[in-house]
Amino acid sequence: MFKNIIMYRIVPGWSSTAEEVETRLHDHPFVACGASQEKSVGWIEPRGVDHGPLLEVVAGQWVLKLMTETRALPASVVNRKAQERAAQIEATTGRKPGKKETRDLKDDIRLELLPMAFTKLSSTWVWIDRAANLLVMDASSQARADELVTLLVQCLPGLALALVNTQTSPSAAMAEWLVSMEAPQGFSVDRECELKAADESKAVVRYARHRLDTDEVKQHIEGGKMPTRLALTWNDRVSFVLTEGLQLKKVAFLDVVFEGASASKDDGFDADVTIATGELQQALPVLLEALGGEMQA
Repeated sequence: MFKNIIMYRIVPGWSSTAEEVETRLHDHPFVACGASQEKSVGWIEPRGVDHGPLLEVVAGQWVLKLMTETRALPASVVNRKAQERAAQIEATTGRKPGKKETRDLKDDIRLELLPMAFTKLSSTWVWIDRAANLLVMDASSQARADELVTLLVQCLPGLALALVNTQTSPSAAMAEWLVSMEAPQGFSVDRECELKAADESKAVVRYARHRLDTDEVKQHIEGGKMPTRLALTWNDRVSFVLTEGLQLKKVAFLDVVFEGASASKDDGFDADVTIATGELQQALPVLLEALGGEMQA
């Protein structure tokens, strides 16, 4: 369910109920792109059942799902068509189109080509832990998360979100763990890492499927390269790659997490939500503590 994680704190004072949130989400449902529409964003049923709830509440946890559809219209195609059309105008009239006319040509061509462009669908999970005032997004980039935050604030009156920050920067903490060759309690360092120089060289060293408890890694850090990504596993249950921006990538729940879980199709969604949120409710606070604790806004 979660492949990436970006964490936000819900600023105290937001008191909407699940029923109120459900009503608000129905004001912004997903509708497929129209023929001349480049992008469409809206909420869909997390359970995947048509006309079902847009907010699912499982074991006290709230789950939402945002769908995004975009039309792929490469700028190179628009530019090439515009150049061809400008050449035709010049050949016919003897004058070269100016900047404004060229922009108008591109706009016209974009409208002509959009209905023929392929569309791409992508979805983003959102988990709200009301008891902890924590909102977690399965967003692959900060730009995507910012877009989602804007939509959530528009949909849900009174909601305010603050990006989670820690007393110790992830980069500094990761450097300490690698130099000391000792992971924080409850974690193990895996075999993936990226180190980047802060000077003008911007030199990058990447390790994949490689031991990191070596003098070579330590020497890179002592030479000025700082970790920007580091693979970790918590309690032999959840693995992920921690980034310098406190994002979690490649989140995976290990086999031991699913032992004894029901394989029934009917309760598969509930089981997935319960397992994922239950594990993350334990792992995320421990990770934040390993980074010196959360910085208060």
